Amino acid sequence: QVQLVEVGGGLVQAGGSLRLSCAASGLTLRSYFMGWFRQAPGNEREFVSAISWNGRNTYYGDSVKGRFTISRDLAKNMVYLQMNSLKPEDSAVYYCAADRSPTLRLGESYYDYWGQGTQVTVSS
Repeated sequence: QVQLVEVGGGLVQAGGSLRLSCAASGLTLRSYFMGWFRQAPGNEREFVSAISWNGRNTYYGDSVKGRFTISRDLAKNMVYLQMNSLKPEDSAVYYCAADRSPTLRLGESYYDYWGQGTQVTVSS
């Protein structure tokens, strides 16, 4: 019943931008911290960003601070990740995830629901 669907990935040159979208159904964003994770082949899943239900609290991994921006639209039940100044090391499958918690938790094991992911490939 709960479903998260990511879109917006693709091929982009270094320095370019992409905007990822996560459409949530079967849950209300008011009950969850929403997060973005990424995973490159052979690597562990990495925390990218998270946002509280009201959008007042946002968090970013050190590797993306100043370049990525997370946002949400409660009316549309959507979460977004604006990615600017992309680097080849940003290449990964990006996942939207939902954690039923009033506070931020960084570990992927805390998140209850996951999307299927969208591929982002940044060429040099």
